[in-house]
Amino acid sequence: MLPSKPELHGSVGAVASTHWLASSAAMRILTNGGNAFDAAVAAGFVLQVVEPHFNGPGGDVSIVVNRAGHDDVQEICGQGPMPRAASIEAFSRLGLNSIPGSGLLPACVPGAFGGWMRLLSEFGTMRLADVLESAIGYAEKGFPLLPETALAISTLAPLFRDEWPGSGQTYLTCGPAPAAGSRFRNPTLAQTYQRLLKTAESASSDREAQIEAARHAYYRGFVAQEISDFLASGPMLDATGRRNAGMLTGEDLARWEPTVATAPSRAYGPYRVFKPGPWSQGPVFLQQLALLEGFDLPAMGQGSADYMHTVVECTKLAMSDREAWYGDPDFGDVPLEALLGEDYARQRRALVGDSAAPDLRPGSPDGRTPFIPPVPTPDETEPDSEVMSQLRNGLPTILKATTAKADTCTVTVADRHGNMVAATPSGGWMKSSPAIGSLGFPLGTRGQSMYLVDGHPNSLEPGKRPRTTLSPTIVLRDGRPFLAFGTPGGDRQDQWTLQFFLNAVEFGLDLQHSTETTAFHTDQVPASFTPHAFRPGVLVAEETCEPETVEELRRRGHEVELVPAYSLGRICTAGLTPDGEFARAAASPRGRHAYAASA
Repeated sequence: MLPSKPELHGSVGAVASTHWLASSAAMRILTNGGNAFDAAVAAGFVLQVVEPHFNGPGGDVSIVVNRAGHDDVQEICGQGPMPRAASIEAFSRLGLNSIPGSGLLPACVPGAFGGWMRLLSEFGTMRLADVLESAIGYAEKGFPLLPETALAISTLAPLFRDEWPGSGQTYLTCGPAPAAGSRFRNPTLAQTYQRLLKTAESASSDREAQIEAARHAYYRGFVAQEISDFLASGPMLDATGRRNAGMLTGEDLARWEPTVATAPSRAYGPYRVFKPGPWSQGPVFLQQLALLEGFDLPAMGQGSADYMHTVVECTKLAMSDREAWYGDPDFGDVPLEALLGEDYARQRRALVGDSAAPDLRPGSPDGRTPFIPPVPTPDETEPDSEVMSQLRNGLPTILKATTAKADTCTVTVADRHGNMVAATPSGGWMKSSPAIGSLGFPLGTRGQSMYLVDGHPNSLEPGKRPRTTLSPTIVLRDGRPFLAFGTPGGDRQDQWTLQFFLNAVEFGLDLQHSTETTAFHTDQVPASFTPHAFRPGVLVAEETCEPETVEELRRRGHEVELVPAYSLGRICTAGLTPDGEFARAAASPRGRHAYAASA
């Protein structure tokens, strides 16, 4: 199968993101003299406007950054913590045994704005006005509404009218639900951005001081006040079928700052792969590589039954460890060094057999005893309407029984200097939390991923970060810039991007071709999102998988489920050619909205 289009090369820079308007905004920054980090911030704010069903200013972001001339990578954690009032006891008093996937109860401190500001201040070169210009323009003047966004608004319109008036004010501005392709505006969000910018420019003429003033206005100023007033105004309907108030306060926002740290990494041949830490699922990618390093993948053949079986079985082992060991390292000792160690990988690799393993099998790093809490039983009865059915699934997408789910956003940029960045923004989507009418966006619901039991790294505690699925990647080759990439996809992000990476480094495909081969994943591990569904033994593959491969996988014990071609993931990638002469980029054709650009 030939790729649908070429890998793009350029001398100024290259971009790939999940929406063409975000990619265009990033390229404008690069051609106007900005660096990769400036461009990523501009794209990130445009994504908040044009993909509101997948992310927003009330959500979160995970970012990995490589500065030209440096052989390390930094992670920026834009994942805010749970409120100080949130505890297992507080949810128990509400009669809940799990955190609902919608409403106000799962809201964390919004981390996306702080994360983008930290990237701009510490790594960028341009002013806040430069990187906000495109987002303000699209929010104020409008943009063509995606079919997925239109479907979400139409499906949820009764909820927005009857229960979430701020969402009605934001998304039903003309009364009826807007049509796909129509010009959609969010003037209130434009005003929020403009007020942040005006506050920044009034505070100082200095670039860094302006960025800090904007951050202050969000977390300690008018945005924080609007959020506090909204939460204090009363409870809202959520997945429980009841109306519950939120626990987040202005004090929670004021106490939080995004962090920058050296990203965990692992060597894989001449490559060094960098991921966010165990507050995310990112190290799963590194664990998969550690296991796969012991197999001759090229000899198996790309897309063969041997290859798919081996990758999936290694993924099951790594994801089982995610379930047992990952969580906010500020609240416990996550044994990451042991999990990534050679001895541990060798022991775990020996568990990969010829047949599909039906169970979760977490390991015992440093001799510790693993613990995976049982999936909580739902706190609600069967949904009595389409709206409640949507609320009771914590994924951002409007669910369709016949198609693979997609969610979240991605932006990757490489510039002429050799800088690279990959970011995965998400949360604060329109489906699962009521919009704040005075700001033009809803809060996030990442808290739904935490356990209401004691003793687990991802157990709920006040002020603790929930383990996020957001997992961008940067790769250096022989210490030089090579690739930055990411994809939407919740818990499956590090499965689809792993296949992309192996396509490029083990099978020699160009970047575009690497995004277009048959994608697959296992659903054996409980999802991070409510209702934490999982399907032991199920291997999902696109229908382009060869029939003889499907037959052999089934013979080995996999329950193979075929889904439509080009329906799994939306991989975006940017990087440098091996000689460093050009920036390059590619974007998966899946979903049709992801676009790469170069100049």
